[in-house]
Amino acid sequence: MTSSNLAASEQAQSEQQPILQLEGITKTFPAVVALSDVNFGVHIGEVHALLGENGAGKSTLMKVLAGVHQPNEGHIYLEGEKVEMHSPMDAKHKGVVLVHQELSLVPDLSVAENIFLGSLPHKSLGRVDWKKLYADTDVILKRLKCNFNPHDRVAELTTAKKQMVEIARALAFTPKVVIFDEPTASLTDTEKVVLFEVINDLRDQGVGMVYISHRMDEIFTLSDRLTVLRDGEYRGTLITADTNEDEVTQLMIGRSLEDRGQKVTPELGEVALDVKNLSCPGLFKDISFQIREKEVVGMYGLVGAGRTAIAETLFGLRTPSAGEIYLSGKKVTLNYPSDAIELGVALVPESRKEQGLVLDMNCKDNTTLPQLDELDNKVGWLNRKDELAIFNKYQELLSIKTPSWAQRVGNLSGGNQQKIVIGKWLSMHPKVLMLDEPTRGIDVGSKAEIHRLIRELAASGYAVLVISSEMPEVLGVSDRIIALYEGEYRGEFSGDTLTEDHLVQAITG
Repeated sequence: MTSSNLAASEQAQSEQQPILQLEGITKTFPAVVALSDVNFGVHIGEVHALLGENGAGKSTLMKVLAGVHQPNEGHIYLEGEKVEMHSPMDAKHKGVVLVHQELSLVPDLSVAENIFLGSLPHKSLGRVDWKKLYADTDVILKRLKCNFNPHDRVAELTTAKKQMVEIARALAFTPKVVIFDEPTASLTDTEKVVLFEVINDLRDQGVGMVYISHRMDEIFTLSDRLTVLRDGEYRGTLITADTNEDEVTQLMIGRSLEDRGQKVTPELGEVALDVKNLSCPGLFKDISFQIREKEVVGMYGLVGAGRTAIAETLFGLRTPSAGEIYLSGKKVTLNYPSDAIELGVALVPESRKEQGLVLDMNCKDNTTLPQLDELDNKVGWLNRKDELAIFNKYQELLSIKTPSWAQRVGNLSGGNQQKIVIGKWLSMHPKVLMLDEPTRGIDVGSKAEIHRLIRELAASGYAVLVISSEMPEVLGVSDRIIALYEGEYRGEFSGDTLTEDHLVQAITG
């Protein structure tokens, strides 16, 4: 960070009125110092971005502010007054609302009940005023241009719609400060536009906002200032308009990213996966493609294009109505995930918490979960030495940050959780590795590491399928890209045809 940028930021802070100030915040967990003497502030009507690698302390700092965690040291000032946030509801009543990265909704309640949970409108005698509840919810949903209604049960909504409900909760009150923690991770492009409009409306109303995201384009589009944390410590604050992505990245990870986006395509091997005219009613139809050994094939399309459903079918989670699947030239039937695993097909799923991990289990047990039979010592006990050796290998390979193998996976940062999922499947040495949104919610440094790892895996002989919503990612890592539109194959691009223009034209029909 340049001294001139730091000086300009300090001058800007002195000239504006802070609505929120955190001073000397320290938070420790068993064997982990998550935050150490961190200062952070937000001005009236400002969008202040908070950046850092996974595990840097961003979410922990915001959970302290939102009353989820209590700090060991430090103070919080809201509109110049010292306050304590004893719980999320206490913080909300004081005007601080957190839009969670990981959904915190009650699945069996309606959209309206979730939005106003803890603050339901009442009539006399304590009865819920249902008419007012649904009317107030309808106003918020229309503001967010949501195509679902207040009565819908949250469990029946898509992940993107659930995220919009999380955002709606913040608008149900008159907030002074709103914290957005990776709010666009599950949103469509259309929903992102609506969210950005809402953020600009809140800015005009004088609401202070904290915006956490690993997507640099969003940071530079929305934020006025940005603050970087690294290893739980404050590393600097910059005026967004006066800096650039390279400077911010170096501040985040302590080094420049080298060889970003570069790839070398090796001589390809035999066809590892051959899909012929595969169909699944209502999801995709007549899909055909091949992946060769030492090749990375990308799959790209808008939400609803059928990308995830295709991968789930190839992993035995869905039953196709038509089509054939060949592995190394042999026709196979994949009725269950166990069939796919046995035949050398692995899937890193889109949702790590719901589909990829057992959050209450430790890091070692999550990593070795698919191969318990192989680790059985034939007398009913697992070979703990072999288990630990497997975990240690992939912890080093993927740079997984954890105090020890015994750490509960649910306590890791999102990026390190994702690395555990990837390591789990790499430990099975599959022939075909499918990765669905492999870097969702992962910082730029870890993202570059995973991109390099994908290329290295392909070079060593893996056939790799990468599904991603991020065009720069799928362009940067793939040898070929298959474009989908509403469940249909719309083209295949490689070499000179592998461009943004060609992809956009294909995926928009």
